[in-house]
Amino acid sequence: MILPSFEVHEGTGLPLLMVHGFLSSSSQWLLNIEALKSVATPVVVELFGHGRSPAPANPECYLPANYVKAFEAIRQSLGIRQWNLLGYSLGAALTLRYSLTHPAFINAQIFTNSTSAFAAREPGTLEPNAEEVIGRFEREGMAAVEAIPVHPRFANRIPTKVHNPLLADCGLLDPVGVARTLVYTNGSASVRELVDQNTVPALLINGMMEKRFDPFKAFALATMPHLSCVELSAGHAVNAEDASGFNDAAKAFLTRSC
Repeated sequence: MILPSFEVHEGTGLPLLMVHGFLSSSSQWLLNIEALKSVATPVVVELFGHGRSPAPANPECYLPANYVKAFEAIRQSLGIRQWNLLGYSLGAALTLRYSLTHPAFINAQIFTNSTSAFAAREPGTLEPNAEEVIGRFEREGMAAVEAIPVHPRFANRIPTKVHNPLLADCGLLDPVGVARTLVYTNGSASVRELVDQNTVPALLINGMMEKRFDPFKAFALATMPHLSCVELSAGHAVNAEDASGFNDAAKAFLTRSC
């Protein structure tokens, strides 16, 4: 089985699987890892086609169900009986799905604003043409990647200590891996129809300045059992924009959940 790249940071407490979002990398967590090491042992994963992870040619590698298998394989390879989860944006959709699939192995989970996790498919919505999308990224390369509206180069509230390394890591993005992520991961990431089955203590750390997430937050709080929410004055990149508030909320939740 092909696994994404992951790195274990020595810390105190249960391992904490940390999964970044689309077009991001492990640099997403630069303002969080040291603080979280006081209550957890961070296990930082990079998505396929991102950072130091491979970009497999097999489309099935990018499916959310395969990420669940990959996370479980990482847990087993590390000899972990139980761990905590932290998912950011698209990464949150994947960690939520993993928790819903293997709740016995999850002690608690944290996630941030994730439209992809709670999106509802509109009636009549057409599936993207995978070959067409992937072909365009093959032809245009990095130009196609850099034109994506959520590319880090368009972010203007992320602190320099995170933003500059994120931009540097964008040079590691594999254009075809990004296209496959768009088609195969993003396209089927939603767990909207499953979250009412949650049995694991969960915390949403919400960047309240991202107003477009408000209806999804309301849905999650109304539908997902065992979910609490902390509101921070930040946008989508809540863990970087208000790193201190994020770290305090995460540490307090993980400490309570021990």
